[in-house]
Amino acid sequence: MVDTSFFQKEKLFSVSWFKSYAFIALGTFLISVAFVFFISPNKIVPGGIYGIAIMLHHLIGTPIGLTALAFNIPLTLIGLKILGPRFGAKTVVAFVLTSVFVDTLSYFHGPLPLVPGETLVSCIFGGLLIGIGVAFTFKAKATSGGTDVIAMILQKYTRLPVGQLMMMVDSSIVLLSYVAFGDWRIPLFSWITIFVVGKVVDTAMHGFSYDKTLFIISDKHEEIRSSLISEVKRGGTFLHGEGMYKRESKQIIFTVVSPRELYMLEEYIHHIDPEAFIAVLDAYEILGKGFKSLSEKVKDK
Repeated sequence: MVDTSFFQKEKLFSVSWFKSYAFIALGTFLISVAFVFFISPNKIVPGGIYGIAIMLHHLIGTPIGLTALAFNIPLTLIGLKILGPRFGAKTVVAFVLTSVFVDTLSYFHGPLPLVPGETLVSCIFGGLLIGIGVAFTFKAKATSGGTDVIAMILQKYTRLPVGQLMMMVDSSIVLLSYVAFGDWRIPLFSWITIFVVGKVVDTAMHGFSYDKTLFIISDKHEEIRSSLISEVKRGGTFLHGEGMYKRESKQIIFTVVSPRELYMLEEYIHHIDPEAFIAVLDAYEILGKGFKSLSEKVKDK
C-alpha cells in the first residue's frame, strides 16, 4: 500500500478543486486537438494507448477515442489490483474526457490534417499541444493513464526505473507502426513528436532557466569567496572534499549564478587562480533564497 498521507486533499467544490478540474479539462482538450488536427491525419504514432488507437483507426476504422477508452479502463482496473490505489478519480476523468473530446472533434472536423502535406509541421505543433496539455494534466495531479500504468506494473516485477520502462513501451509501439504501415517515415516522424512532447512538458512544468550551477575547487578559495560576495553579489556554500591522488583536504565552492555573472566570475577567478578547477552545469530549476521560493512554486500549482 502506498502512503499518500503527505498529499493535501482538496475539499470538494473548493477553489483548488475547481482549478484542478479546469486544468484537466483544458489539458485533455489541447491533447485532443493535437490528435485530431495534427497527429492522427498524418498517421503519427506518438507511443501510448493513443498510438495504438491511431494505428487501429487507420487499419480497421475504429474510433480513436473509444478505442483508447476500451484499453484504458481495463488497464486502470489491473493497475488498481496490482499496484493499489495510485489512480484516483482525476486520472479516470482525464482519460474519459480525452476520449470524448477526441471523438467529438473527429466527428466535426473529419479525417483531414489542419495543414495538408506538412507532416513535419504537424509533428512539431502536435507535440507542442500535447506537451502543454499533459503539463496541465500533471499540474492537476492526474495522469492520462495508458502506458504509464503498464510501466508501473512492469517496474514492480523488473525493478527498472519507470521512466526507462515508459520509453521502452512507447518505443515498441512506435516501431509497431512500421509493421502496421510499412513506412519508415511514420516511426521517424513519431519520435520527433515524442521528443517535442518531452521538452515541452519539462519546460511547462519547471519553466525556462538560464542559471548556471558552479563547483569551484581552488587553494585560493577565500579570495574567490570574497570576489563572489563583494563583486558578483552572490552567496554560496563551502563543501568539504578530499583530493583523490594526494588525499589533501579541499574546499569546494558551490554556487548558482546567471550567465552574465558567470562571465564576470570566470574573469575574477582567472586573476586569482588560473589553475582553479571549475565545473559549470545548467541549473534545471533553482528554488530558495535569492531565487523563486519553494512556497511560491507550491502556491502556483
